[in-house]
Amino acid sequence: MSELIKLVEADNAQRRTALPVFRAGDTVNVHVKIREGAKERIQIFTGTVIQRRNPNTGGETFTVRKISNGIGVERIFPLLSPNVDKIDVVRLGKVRRARLFYLRGRQGKAARVKERIAKPTQVAVAA
Repeated sequence: MSELIKLVEADNAQRRTALPVFRAGDTVNVHVKIREGAKERIQIFTGTVIQRRNPNTGGETFTVRKISNGIGVERIFPLLSPNVDKIDVVRLGKVRRARLFYLRGRQGKAARVKERIAKPTQVAVAA
């Protein structure tokens, strides 16, 4: 049993090194594997990261929010899930909080997040 746990942890360690650096306020493209019967395809979910939970654990998750046809849609993704194919950081957000739940009550221009200008060291780590 412990060998199986070590095998899963080793797989997660490889997946963790391939992840970009992102935090709350950043706009990301999450490439999610969708299974429809026997077929599998990739669907992109684009939105703003409103929180990251349980950092530095195997069960870390992040929540992404987007507005679709005037309705707010949130999805919670496990960071190390095999269903999450890839995460692309589109835009860095300048926020002063770790949890952006206040965006749920905002609409239109009030729901925007300012852009953060990346320092050269942050760009090198993300790439």
